[in-house]
Amino acid sequence: MSRARRSRRTLIVAASVVAAGATAAVAVTATAGASGTKEQAERAIKGGKAKNVILLIGDGMGDSEITLARDYTVGANGRLNMDKFPLTGSYTTYAVHADGTPDYVTDSAASGSGWATGVKTVNGRISKTPDTDKAVPTLLELAQKKGYATGSVTTAELTDATPAVLASHATDRSCQGPADMAKCPKDTLAKGGPGSIAEQSVNHKVDVLLGGGKQRFDQKVTDGTYKGLTVTEQAKKLGYQVVTNDKELAKVKSVKGGKPVLGLFAPGNVPVEWTGKAAAQGGTDPQRCTTSNPNRPAGTPALADQATKAIKLLEAKQKAGKSKQGFFLQVEGASIDKQDHAADPCGQIGETAAFDRAVKVARDYAAKHPDTLVVTTADHAHTSQIVPLEATPPGLSSTLVTDEGQQLKVNYSTNTPGKSQEHTGTQVRIAAQGPQAYRVLGVTNQTDLFTTVREALRLR
Repeated sequence: MSRARRSRRTLIVAASVVAAGATAAVAVTATAGASGTKEQAERAIKGGKAKNVILLIGDGMGDSEITLARDYTVGANGRLNMDKFPLTGSYTTYAVHADGTPDYVTDSAASGSGWATGVKTVNGRISKTPDTDKAVPTLLELAQKKGYATGSVTTAELTDATPAVLASHATDRSCQGPADMAKCPKDTLAKGGPGSIAEQSVNHKVDVLLGGGKQRFDQKVTDGTYKGLTVTEQAKKLGYQVVTNDKELAKVKSVKGGKPVLGLFAPGNVPVEWTGKAAAQGGTDPQRCTTSNPNRPAGTPALADQATKAIKLLEAKQKAGKSKQGFFLQVEGASIDKQDHAADPCGQIGETAAFDRAVKVARDYAAKHPDTLVVTTADHAHTSQIVPLEATPPGLSSTLVTDEGQQLKVNYSTNTPGKSQEHTGTQVRIAAQGPQAYRVLGVTNQTDLFTTVREALRLR
């Protein structure tokens, strides 16, 4: 069979496989900065089992947020690391009401629960059913049962919605620590429940937990075996190595022997990398962003460095245990969303750029370990829009001077000035490489990501 005929056959077979789940359209181009050449696309369309999965979530990172970061940092014709995946699609992000009808704009709890469990739920709920409020098994829990090493890395509090959906079940996302249980009475230890999100996260013995939220773990447990201890002390009783800065993290050599790692690098959310003037009514004078936040404490590890360390620790654990299974790791760039809420374009762009460097870490690892599925996506879209310089938005706007030396105006108008800007209900990008990556093609549902990871790791 000629090479040309083999190539055609590969694409026909792949297209028929994809059609079973969604209508696929593979755009194979060779434009500046693109990596989706015909040969790369053909190699990427494959099934099989993945040894490892790295799932990267840009919180609130819709197409507008990606475009803004691209235009500012690498130019309109440049390409971010997240732009270089060979296979790209879109997925819908809606939540549901208790009766199962669609709630068109999701929050991070419901959206994260969607890919973590394969079940749509109500806004605010963590990996529980929308009607009966029953816990649903998560990808992380299923991976642990199959012997995979597991990890979660975030720039938010480790008890925030996106990391919480993997290692906890809560009626409401606000129930982050033992003192925060007002909206989750049935989840309390006193009522026979699993406790707060912080307590559940360490009880799950996740091998690597890195992020912010020390204030939640400093709260005291009110009932049960660890009553009177802080959650951090509970974690130490469970064997966790607790670290609070980059030097302490660097000293951790392994998680073998039941010694998982808990990194708490900030009282709340990890401070952002960039700063600048927030958007304002009537706009701002043209500004360049400050790429070194003076309020970010020395010793705060970058997201890419945390991702690198997490991968090394998870891989080392499996090698030491001579396990045939690999690892499941989720990495979240959380403050893209948080700075979008605050109409802070510089903070938002800086966090997108930091997340993009973590994407590079994952893709570099996969280049050496092709049995790794890497997926990057967002939980929902957000408010920022690039508008003409002559536009006069009724809400908040800011003019930036990009790295190309051009002016760019960004608008935030999903809420009244002075209020938090809102999520939007539009579909968002999902891109992937590695085993089962073809499943992201076309327009899919957020819950389909659960199936993609489950099938890749054979979590049945």
